[in-house]
Amino acid sequence: MLKTTGMILEELHQYASPADKLSRLVKQGKYIPIVKGLYETNHTVPGYLLAGSIYGPSYLSFEFALAYYGLIPEAVYTFTSATFEKKKKKIFKTAFGVFTYRDIPAPAYSYGVNIRVEGGYSYIIASPEKALCDQLYKVEGVKNYQELGHLLLDDLRIDEQELQKLNVADVSVLAQKYGSTNVRKLSRWLEKRVT
Repeated sequence: MLKTTGMILEELHQYASPADKLSRLVKQGKYIPIVKGLYETNHTVPGYLLAGSIYGPSYLSFEFALAYYGLIPEAVYTFTSATFEKKKKKIFKTAFGVFTYRDIPAPAYSYGVNIRVEGGYSYIIASPEKALCDQLYKVEGVKNYQELGHLLLDDLRIDEQELQKLNVADVSVLAQKYGSTNVRKLSRWLEKRVT
C-alpha cells in the first residue's frame, strides 16, 4: 500500500519520535522508500501500479503501453509515462524499477486514457491508439508514408495485425490534438489501409 510520510507519521504519533520510528521501520523493510515523501509497504507490487503516484499528473504510455497491449514484441522494463507542461523529461530510479516521464501537448493529454483498478491500486494508461500517437510524437518527423511505414513496422516493430485493430476514428481525433506531422500521417495512413 502506498503511504505518504505524513500518513505514516500520523500512524506513529504515539511514539516519542515518530520520525525515528519511521527510520527504523524503513531499515527493517516495513516501508520501502520510492521518492521523497512516498513509501510502499508491499515489496512485490508491480511498478506500473506506482507510476502515477511517483510523478504527475501522468499516465502510462509510450513503449510500456505499446508492450502492454502487444503492439510491440519486446518486453519493456522501464515504466514510461506521459505528462504535460513539465518541460523536462524526468527519470526516477527506485526499488520498483525505472520510471520515465515526458511531455506531450496539453490538448492531447486527457483524450484516450483509461483508468484501471488492480489489487487495490488504480492506474491510468493510454489506449493503444494514444500510446502509439505519444510514441510517434516524440520521434523525429517522417517525410512521407513510406518512411512512416518503415518507422512503424521496422524501427518500432509494431505488430501489423495489432495495427489493423486500432480505432481509426480515435487516431483521427488525436491527430487534431497533437499538432504533429507524424500523428497526422499515421491517421491518413491508417485510413488508407483499413478502408
